[in-house]
Amino acid sequence: MRTLDLDFNPITKYYESPLQVKANNGIFIIDDFGRQSVDPQLLLNRWMVPLDRRIDFLTLHTGMKFEIPFDNLVIFSTNIEPQQLVDEAFLRRIHYKFKVDYPTEEQFENIFRQVCQLNSIVFDKEVFDYLMSNYYKRLEIRYSACHPQDLVEHILADASYHGYPPVLSKETITAAWEDYFVRL
Repeated sequence: MRTLDLDFNPITKYYESPLQVKANNGIFIIDDFGRQSVDPQLLLNRWMVPLDRRIDFLTLHTGMKFEIPFDNLVIFSTNIEPQQLVDEAFLRRIHYKFKVDYPTEEQFENIFRQVCQLNSIVFDKEVFDYLMSNYYKRLEIRYSACHPQDLVEHILADASYHGYPPVLSKETITAAWEDYFVRL
């Protein structure tokens, strides 16, 4: 919460701007909303006026308050149902709400292809089909858009460690899967 208010340094006698001021005329993302150490309602109450009126109030160490523009695109990202985090009054102040669902199998393959291309790994359809049938479908794991990047990162790290070029193969995808989806 303190990163959302002015931070006065009594030794150097200067203020550091809060995060939302630094993001003015830009994008302010609160990722994994509801999982911070601060209560979601407390955080949301802090944003009520700025989101509604597009102004914020900051307080100097002397107690004097002043108004500043609040010109941010604020994005709350969460996988928790919004109704569990906020009340209707707050939801009204968030004008646009988008659900980013799990990708379809076709979308998942496209993401995987793009991740391979971005990392200079040749996409192998046979290996991808092996991944899908032996792991996702057999274990009934939902496709998540982050999985391709995470699995490819495991392949890249393993190749770097062992000193060989990264390759998408049944062996490397199996090792990546076993590292990523650990069974305890």
